[in-house]
Amino acid sequence: MLDNEKDVVIEWKTGNKKAYELLVRHYMTDAYLIAYGFVGDSEDARDLSQDAFVKAYQARESFDSNRPFYPWLYKILKNHCLNFIKRASRRGGSLYYDDNPARERFASPTPTPLQHLERKERKRIVRAAIELLSEDHREIIVLKNFKSCSYAEISDILDVPIGTVMSRLYYARKSLKELIERIESEGLPESDTRLGEHNPATGEVV
Repeated sequence: MLDNEKDVVIEWKTGNKKAYELLVRHYMTDAYLIAYGFVGDSEDARDLSQDAFVKAYQARESFDSNRPFYPWLYKILKNHCLNFIKRASRRGGSLYYDDNPARERFASPTPTPLQHLERKERKRIVRAAIELLSEDHREIIVLKNFKSCSYAEISDILDVPIGTVMSRLYYARKSLKELIERIESEGLPESDTRLGEHNPATGEVV
């Protein structure tokens, strides 16, 4: 949270665009990571997070300046991402969950071709499993694993007790593990197997 966030919010609510720019600059990375966690594509995540800031600015009169800004923005962004996912599903597309470039880690600096193929396949399985999670479970996985939020931060964002956060995360991880095991046993969903890997640098499917 900004040190003087409440003052900045009050200025923004009067239509001060420079005040809103401070909020955008402060939360733009957080918003991007959340969008990326939901849709798995860097370009779409940038567009969706920017759209959410526009929607928030337009809806400023409905915001209670006594409450923190980010949980309110998060709800706008989440709904925008879920609507995007629904539209993609109706078109018969499949969302991809590429590893976040900021968090990617390799056990070896020079993996063998076999290791590379195994890791590539594992990523595809995890992505497909995340797509199959319920909305609540996907949301909390995104907040914990993509945004690395603490239990207290998730509690504030979702406006639920910490105990609920812990319980929901437990069952989300349990569901994700079961889905991964099911996909490993039965194979990737048909919609996923038609697609190759998404290259975030070129935007191509390879």
